[in-house]
Amino acid sequence: MKDDKGFARVRSKGDAALFGGKTTQEMKRKLGVPDSRPLADFLPTITIKAKDFANEITNFNIKEKDLNTEHGICAEHVQNNKNVRKLLGDRGIRPEALPPAEDIKKLERRVKSEDRTLPGKSDRLPPSPGASNDTEETA
Repeated sequence: MKDDKGFARVRSKGDAALFGGKTTQEMKRKLGVPDSRPLADFLPTITIKAKDFANEITNFNIKEKDLNTEHGICAEHVQNNKNVRKLLGDRGIRPEALPPAEDIKKLERRVKSEDRTLPGKSDRLPPSPGASNDTEETA
């Protein structure tokens, strides 16, 4: 499989399997994700890790089973996402029911802003609790 549209179809079907039948677009609407932004920018870490895990299993099995058609890769990817969903469900986690995470772009902007202001806020770090003071004599 060599075209971007094929990869997009496989990813979309994998998402539907992971999200209990909800498509990528339905999840974007549910979480309030703008159409121009990736769903992953708003997913909680556990969901990102679940998607990554299913993707890695798929990548491994593509090589292991010599899968090279869109149909074969898609079936593999859907099954892996269903299995990961089952694992999460066994632990009481339903990916489609989790609240959105903080927008990753807003978080990046806030971290950059804080990085710019931090150097001027403190001349030196306070001593850590239990650390010895250099001016005190020890017995």
